[in-house]
Amino acid sequence: MELIDTHCHIDVEEFAADRAQVLARARAAGVAGQVVPAIHQPGWAFLQALCRWEDDLHPALGMHPIYLEVHRPEHLDQLRTLLAGERPVAVGEIGLDYFVEGLDRAAQQALFEAQLRLAAEFALPVLLHVRKAHDQVLATLRRMKFSQGGIAHAFSGSAQQAEQYLELGFKLGFGGTLTYERSSRIRTLARELPLEAIVLETDAPDIVTAAHRGERNSPEYLPEVLAALAEVRGGDPAALAAATTRNARAVLRL
Repeated sequence: MELIDTHCHIDVEEFAADRAQVLARARAAGVAGQVVPAIHQPGWAFLQALCRWEDDLHPALGMHPIYLEVHRPEHLDQLRTLLAGERPVAVGEIGLDYFVEGLDRAAQQALFEAQLRLAAEFALPVLLHVRKAHDQVLATLRRMKFSQGGIAHAFSGSAQQAEQYLELGFKLGFGGTLTYERSSRIRTLARELPLEAIVLETDAPDIVTAAHRGERNSPEYLPEVLAALAEVRGGDPAALAAATTRNARAVLRL
């Protein structure tokens, strides 16, 4: 089986000591590719270098909404230059976070819209970070007539919101949360959504699977997300692996 981890922060410090071993174990587990989303400008150079060193790592470049204190206006200019020259697979991780208290919503919105304009300019999909803000993100995508699609990462919205993302050309990312039996709403969504809507992710080192609760998450655990998807849908894991990989390659043009 060949799997694509559509959201894995393998570049971050949590993997500094054993990154090569983690990558080897992930490949042995059937993870044929990983999309590595940026979170802020200070991390771009290493993320790009890592993805050049490792053929199965695919970079996304962008500025995450919860790091507003790190972002600077000139970083948008630098991002534009990189998108023109480097051609990452997506702009991301971008979006709106209304869960974290104290984050300036107007500043988040301005940053989100600026990055959406860049994604549109360079005809790139986006990787969306959305917490407690799906209606606002969807309204922004519609108002800006964003047509490049992408992935709503770690999707946690309603069935109605899911349908709206699908209408806009997005796939929905499911990860470790799906492996917890108590996550009834997410598991119901994963069962009822059309299969062509679903891609798999780990969000490592975060959102670890149930079997590794309390540990660092890792891309090598992606087959556990696949197993949970097969459980809730009653499907063949090999067929689901093929379908979700095909979905990931299509939306990210891998």
